[in-house]
Amino acid sequence: MMGGFARISNGHERWKCGARIPRHRHDLAYVALVLSGSYEECGSRGRFRVRAGDVLLHDAFDAHLNCFQSGGAQILNLVLADMPAGSGIGRVANPDAIWRAAERDDTEAGIHLRAQLREVRRISYDWPDELARDLLADPNCRLDAWAHAHRLAPETVSRSFGKVFGVTPASFRLEARTRRAFAMITNGEAPFAMIAAITGFSDQAHMSRAVLALTGAPPGHWRRSNRFKTECACAA
Repeated sequence: MMGGFARISNGHERWKCGARIPRHRHDLAYVALVLSGSYEECGSRGRFRVRAGDVLLHDAFDAHLNCFQSGGAQILNLVLADMPAGSGIGRVANPDAIWRAAERDDTEAGIHLRAQLREVRRISYDWPDELARDLLADPNCRLDAWAHAHRLAPETVSRSFGKVFGVTPASFRLEARTRRAFAMITNGEAPFAMIAAITGFSDQAHMSRAVLALTGAPPGHWRRSNRFKTECACAA
């Protein structure tokens, strides 16, 4: 997994035709609203081909790469503390209204976006998308068995998946497993050893190393800084 995080902040981006952003990760949750143009994003939630009005939802520590096609694209990024639930992609009817609101106030733009946002169905373009979907659904999915079931050579699966997502299927699976563990660490009270077993790690130490690599901090840090727990303690 890559170390360090790419900076993300509220604001407008313009990307030219043919631009490519290598795989990277942000430490903040945010949405990317496509104002014009189109591009392809391949990341932690799968592959998406988006156009004006589409919204990509990124959890904190998600990773992705971007390829901008004919005409490039204009994007509005909004950092949101509470991400809308969903599969990673949504759509709004009036992106210009959200853009105009963002020129006045980022909070107002976020309110407009949430009011308009509708989830859309994820599309599979080829077998790498199906593999990503299956690894997200089951981070313990065996890659050799998956390749055999789809009549593909394991070497072909690893090479072709890597070309699309910028990471091997095994690394993608580990990231999916780690994000699942991270969600359980931050949103619950289960012992770390139990979370490691549930999410498919060999032991707690293995999980701790993976969480540290993904987020830059060990599980104990995130359990102590859990916002819900802190608010409950203050209320008591």
